[in-house]
Amino acid sequence: MAQRLATEYVKATLKLSETQMKQFLQMAEDGQVHSRVKVLGNGGQDIVLVNHAGEEVHFPFHHREGFYVCELSCRLVNLHLANLVRKLFLSFKGEGIVNRIYAGFTMSYVYFKGSVRKIVEVRENQSQTVYQYKNTLQEMEDVFQMRKIEQQITQVKKSVNGLLDLRNATCSQEEISKIDEQLRTHTVTLFALEA
Repeated sequence: MAQRLATEYVKATLKLSETQMKQFLQMAEDGQVHSRVKVLGNGGQDIVLVNHAGEEVHFPFHHREGFYVCELSCRLVNLHLANLVRKLFLSFKGEGIVNRIYAGFTMSYVYFKGSVRKIVEVRENQSQTVYQYKNTLQEMEDVFQMRKIEQQITQVKKSVNGLLDLRNATCSQEEISKIDEQLRTHTVTLFALEA
């Protein structure tokens, strides 16, 4: 099994409420990692997590619109600290790119609201998508909508055929004009549905 060399957070974002900020601080403390909080002038906080070996990670939270927002870019080597940051990132529905770096390749994870949306294996000059999130429910709804449109198209075509039969049987110029107007309306509807 490949040994992870480092974990890299690239433009990762966390958005926490006041209550979540307290929970974040509680979760950040464990036997091997300690936290320090620096209060910033604009109401924000810089939370620093430090492990026993001295490696640290800074979470610069800025106060915006009633939330604490952190934009995080860092590289972690210590496995325990990397796992703690990952746990915090997932628990508080972080978004962004997380690279797990191994000898010879990198696994790049794209997160949205705390869940993985895409995994890409990156080697020297190539990349390969390993996983991509698919919204199956949305896909099923789209298929259902397409079937609904197909049914509408069938109905309009039946109506057009009926109008054409009626037009062929009608001798009155006035009724033919009315039928032609209905046919024009159906033509526009068909064009829109088929697009």
